[in-house]
Amino acid sequence: MARMIHTGQALVDYVLDVPHLPPRGGNVYAGTDRRLAGGSVNILVAATRNGVEAVFAGAHGTGLNGELIRDTLAREGVTVVNPPETDIDTGICVCLLERDERTFVTTLGAERRITVPALQASRPVAGDIVGVDGYTLVLPQTAAPMLEWLASLPAGVRTVLDPGGGFADQPYEIRRAATDATSVWTSNLSEAQAYVTVSGGTAPDTLLEATDAVATLLPHAVVIVRDGPAGCAVHEDGVTTMVPGFPRDPVDTNGAGDAHTGILIAGVLAGMTWTQAAVRANLGAAIKVTRLGPATAPTAAEIDAALAG
Repeated sequence: MARMIHTGQALVDYVLDVPHLPPRGGNVYAGTDRRLAGGSVNILVAATRNGVEAVFAGAHGTGLNGELIRDTLAREGVTVVNPPETDIDTGICVCLLERDERTFVTTLGAERRITVPALQASRPVAGDIVGVDGYTLVLPQTAAPMLEWLASLPAGVRTVLDPGGGFADQPYEIRRAATDATSVWTSNLSEAQAYVTVSGGTAPDTLLEATDAVATLLPHAVVIVRDGPAGCAVHEDGVTTMVPGFPRDPVDTNGAGDAHTGILIAGVLAGMTWTQAAVRANLGAAIKVTRLGPATAPTAAEIDAALAG
């Protein structure tokens, strides 16, 4: 089977469960705290748990954070193709987790030291799917090698772009180069609205409108737009389909979008259409939000059992 290669930032999440965000200059008491591997680890774990050979092509550091990243990936059977950076540790993401929302503060560490040779160490071939994290495109030192490498990918390698919250704020040249290399766009509703707006359009109100608007801007790509428990819309082969969600009472929403992406890619690599795979991705993300921790996506067997039920 073809592989899923992910290039995004693997970070360590410091998660603080809070009843609400503090006012500026104020204080709030956290209920619990956790230190877990996160970022692109979420997507890689979701993919492997759903039957895909997953490869991590990003950078990682020397220190406690880098060790946690590598230990987590090894336990899940993910291949790491690059050695750790020797003089810097992996960065952290402080996550203030409310019941239905999360707020992030992120540091910059070894995960930002990507290079074209390091990315190429994953040796993509036709049939593989490469995952691209929009946060890689935020800073020039990561955007430049990523875009250079994407432009050199062999024919038959598909790229899945999850643009993230800052993609619409990037210069036009960055956005254009990234979307030109994109086979599949997958984002949440607010990210899709921001991209449509910065591209000169009017922010669409509904999930279907947002999907169609992004598809108009990216006629060469499959477009998927998520909206939490409402599910997602998929524009594939000229048709936009609403794929309903599976609402759950959330315990931890951190990493739900990543779980969706990993399960989605796994389904397609198993032979499904993007629309068919979105059903499993919606259910997998719904199961994930009932579990504490970012990298807690369900297995293929768990999704099969839930669908049967």
